Amino acid sequence: MHQMYSAGPADGEDAGRRRFLAIATGAATAAGLGALAGCGNGDGAGGSASGPRSAAASESPAPDGKPPAAAPGLDVKAENARPGHADWPVGKAGPARAVEGFADKVSVLPGESFGLYVSTTAPRFTVSAYRMGWYGGARARLVWRSEALPGARQPEPTVDAGTRMVRTRWTRTTTVETKDWPEGSYLLRLDAQGGEGRRFVPVTVRSATTAGRTVVVNAVATWQAYNRWGGHSTYDGPSGGFASRSLAVSFDRPYDYDDGAGLFLVYEAPLIALAERLGIPLAYATTTDVAREKRLLEGAAAVLSLGHDEYWSPEQRAHVTAARDAGTNLAVLGANCCYRRIRLEPSDLGPDRTLVCYKSSYEQDPGFRRGHPATVDFRSAPGADPESSLLGVIYDGYPVDAPYVVTHPEHWLFEGTGAKAGDRFEHLVGVEYDKVDTGFPTPRPIEILAHSPVVCEGRPSHQDTAYYTAASGAGVFATGTMRWVEALDATGDGRSGRNHGLDARSGALTTRVTENLLRAFAAGPAGRTHPAQDNVKAVYGSS
Repeated sequence: MHQMYSAGPADGEDAGRRRFLAIATGAATAAGLGALAGCGNGDGAGGSASGPRSAAASESPAPDGKPPAAAPGLDVKAENARPGHADWPVGKAGPARAVEGFADKVSVLPGESFGLYVSTTAPRFTVSAYRMGWYGGARARLVWRSEALPGARQPEPTVDAGTRMVRTRWTRTTTVETKDWPEGSYLLRLDAQGGEGRRFVPVTVRSATTAGRTVVVNAVATWQAYNRWGGHSTYDGPSGGFASRSLAVSFDRPYDYDDGAGLFLVYEAPLIALAERLGIPLAYATTTDVAREKRLLEGAAAVLSLGHDEYWSPEQRAHVTAARDAGTNLAVLGANCCYRRIRLEPSDLGPDRTLVCYKSSYEQDPGFRRGHPATVDFRSAPGADPESSLLGVIYDGYPVDAPYVVTHPEHWLFEGTGAKAGDRFEHLVGVEYDKVDTGFPTPRPIEILAHSPVVCEGRPSHQDTAYYTAASGAGVFATGTMRWVEALDATGDGRSGRNHGLDARSGALTTRVTENLLRAFAAGPAGRTHPAQDNVKAVYGSS
């Protein structure tokens, strides 16, 4: 084990590293990677069902072999049997400031209300609430639409001198009631009068309980950390330099990416469509909900971390770890997960609406001086706690664009894929990747399913997809690549450049593996029926 965990390259490279986000959320091809900077992991930059039962899994035998009972709540099958509305996309967004907005709550329980803050150059606009799911392929259902509302241009934002946080002091435009809105992930579409502009506002209608259900966790903290609306994010400011980054960012502002949807459409929506198509019992929450509510995950069958879930509070990590240790499965369907340690503080509009992340400048943080944990990378001092102790894998770098190489095709997760040892799936590894590295705390037994060679700015390494089982019986799966959820939508031969050149083969592989995963994880602690068979020595040549 390393005596000291490396924080990676210097902070000055951080803003350059995160230019990949423009590529990751667009239709760029792998050729675009040439402009990216840095290959670092710091500020700069499954066992067969018929195999022997592991000692760890046998410590917690299933009492009756039955899956946990789902608590009353969302009926996924009935909801998705309703007619969908395929006209939900923004289409033509219009001028930059034509219409935009945000909600004053990241999530609400069904029936609760929230305030909507809208700025528009149009005299009137409407709000349409779309619940995202499967709906026979339409992927959304129109749940509610407002009457035409008077529009107004809201004041320009200000920037706090100390933290460079973008702050809006907008007037509430309207209050939205959620009576009869089912639990789920929603996109509110703002339509300026006459079609002059359209934008999204994301909101989650969260579940009051998750017992017996697979919990979809919207990674809103990560969406906000990357949000450059108003000119600043946690990575850079108007100058493009790391030194001008925000040390704290506010949820009290619109999202600039994907027409206001944040990172939802690329990294989360394809997985939600698949999970809802399967009809397994689902619950919905956000990262801030998991952090705030200690008992929210009690009895959950599984927790899903989606494609880009980088920013976690210590409370969120503690609650997810406790769930794993109680037998709840964990699936990490991305890479670079649980990497940045953050703190949530209130804003003028409510609790947990300011995300604090000083990174390498943590000694300047008044919260740190008051005794709060340093908002640095989890693996960095002070209080180093590498993410691998929970995930099994550890973030290894960016940028890469490499084939995904299957090394353990007989694993139960590959059942029905037809994959063979050595099969390659072009572009599936990228833009960031994780690996198994036993120099960091690594739960055992852990099983490597795919072991893909990468070269990251001249440094040879590997990407790993891995599965381990905990003493509680919980199964933990990590894809090790940020493109997994995006690949679920991949079709054709990849030549169009959409989805980073991913093709239908990658789409079919990731879809079938994810289906196998979701069904098994929904049935209860996966380690009881699918204990991991450790193969680290066989793959890496050392233990």
